Amino acid sequence: MKIVILCGGLGTRLREETEFRPKPLVEIGGKPILWHIMKLYAHHSFRDFVLCLGYRGNMIKEYFLNYDAMNNDFTICLGQKFKFQYDGFYPERDFRVTLADTGQDSQTGGRVARIKKYIDGDTFMLTYGDGVTDLDIARVLRFHKSHGKLATVTAVRPTSRFGILDLASDGAHVRNFMEKPRADHWTSAGFFVMNRRVFDYLGGDDCILEREPLERLTAEGQLMAYQHHGFFFAMDTYREHKLLNELWNSGEAPWAVWTRQREAIAV
Repeated sequence: MKIVILCGGLGTRLREETEFRPKPLVEIGGKPILWHIMKLYAHHSFRDFVLCLGYRGNMIKEYFLNYDAMNNDFTICLGQKFKFQYDGFYPERDFRVTLADTGQDSQTGGRVARIKKYIDGDTFMLTYGDGVTDLDIARVLRFHKSHGKLATVTAVRPTSRFGILDLASDGAHVRNFMEKPRADHWTSAGFFVMNRRVFDYLGGDDCILEREPLERLTAEGQLMAYQHHGFFFAMDTYREHKLLNELWNSGEAPWAVWTRQREAIAV
């Protein structure tokens, strides 16, 4: 099954990093956030990716073209009898990655529409190149297949960025203070499962997936929500970038489910 990852946006709110590289290549713990997202899917045995490239897409191509050499020991013989041999091992060796140029200025729906030719099954997954989670991907897929609708979106309750004040009727006295509580409403975490018929809802390069296509699917009763009560975090700002790195460096990254698997085997 194909996993489509949107990698073409400008990432303007993270300009400290994205001025020099595309947002999916911004690093957490020395690895691009794109790598972390792909490792989550691979943990659930999904390893066939289609990357929708745009802004600085050549850098993402170069990252994968050089992946073997940069993540492996190798022996090289220079000169006329040039030889090259990899001497190591890394777990991503069975990833299949299609790198598709979907335009510099295309919107999200337009990018997805452009990769239709690479979707060879009835069902595919879709996400963005800037969010990490401990979501059980296989369980979301089972949920999607159980309801028979065209699309599933993962829903989360976000944590407020600010402390919440409950004020008395005079508008001055504080009755209660809640430090960054979870919101009561549900929001999209951006991890989708879709039937290929969703392509019929997409338009040209200016099509915004989150507007008319998803609104129309909703109106027709074709969009279902999988409620995720675990960890989800979207990296939109430099502060959030720093926070994710702090979690990784502390050894307490909730999204790194593949590392916990290795630890269990070692024990």
